[in-house]
Amino acid sequence: MSDYCVPLANPLPDAPAFIRCLKGEEIPEKPPMVEYLVDEVLMRPIITEMLGRQWVPAPAGGTQETASARASTEPAYWDNFIELWYRMGYDFVRLELSLMFAAHHLLTADTAGASDGDRAWANEHQGTIASWDDFERYPWPCVADADFFAYEYVDAHLPDGMGLICCHAGGIGEHLTWMMSYEGLCFALHDDPELVTAVSNRIGSLMEQYYPRLLQLDNVIAIFPGDDMGFRTQTLIAPEDLRKYILPWHRRFAQMTHEAGLPYFLHSCGNVEAVMADLIEDVGIDGKHSFEDAIIPIGEFQRRYGDRIAVLGGVDIHKLASYPPEQFRDYVRAVINECAPRGRFAVGSGNSIPSYIPMENYLTMLDEALR
Repeated sequence: MSDYCVPLANPLPDAPAFIRCLKGEEIPEKPPMVEYLVDEVLMRPIITEMLGRQWVPAPAGGTQETASARASTEPAYWDNFIELWYRMGYDFVRLELSLMFAAHHLLTADTAGASDGDRAWANEHQGTIASWDDFERYPWPCVADADFFAYEYVDAHLPDGMGLICCHAGGIGEHLTWMMSYEGLCFALHDDPELVTAVSNRIGSLMEQYYPRLLQLDNVIAIFPGDDMGFRTQTLIAPEDLRKYILPWHRRFAQMTHEAGLPYFLHSCGNVEAVMADLIEDVGIDGKHSFEDAIIPIGEFQRRYGDRIAVLGGVDIHKLASYPPEQFRDYVRAVINECAPRGRFAVGSGNSIPSYIPMENYLTMLDEALR
């Protein structure tokens, strides 16, 4: 792995330049890099083998540790977290945490070779809310009780030049689907739309209370939530339902972000072409992340929308996972050569860096972007 330029010995992050590029105010010689998430299966060997640091497990969500116990464990994890983003060449650290929304998830062993953990996914058939009685009994979280320690710690310990990009983890549409289940949501949209309204509005109002705590952080440079609204061929629910239940809340969050003088980027997987005009013109997103070549390659998306919003990532996850390194390097270079000259572009994965991505290909992508 010594042939790669990462990890950088002397990084020079420039968060303001990153934002200027994505706002279209300048076109840098090399495009900046962006990422949504890096799985701990890849984080750990980078931290221990490449950076020579001691690995510290992630803080357990929802635990009631004493302040002294937290003070002795959590900072070390977040120091490693910051160091990874810094030394791998990013201009920012991206961090997302969620309120404790109860939902049914399914678990199985992660089949990625380097993983010894589990993978979780949403139960599409059984939700925690299927009726008005469920809605009334649901243990809704309280924002006043939410833990913002990680945001505050990372914000206060960024290296010079770095910014913080953050959000509430999981978008309103995702949490709505997880709480009601996808199947349950589809039935409720027909049988009891008032229940869907009540659930989505309760989730949205809690997130609306959550975001001011993020927007007041000193070094935050953008809000960048994820809310998957589509699959390979179309949106997960009808576009008119997205416009009724989901997009108005994103419009509110974007408005809050813009009032703070910051851009609002959106990660949304799947085919969301049916609501792209809404996202740009009504919601007011400043950039779009999550692209799959089988749906729309990032170059084509940029030709359609790149004069109005930034295009983020775009390196197809299938190619990232499966191409031989040299073929993959050529592909990454082709993406950069096509998109970088137009501006408002940052290179990175088309989705995220999950556990099954070969380390060699992740490093190849970063190495080619930094050349």
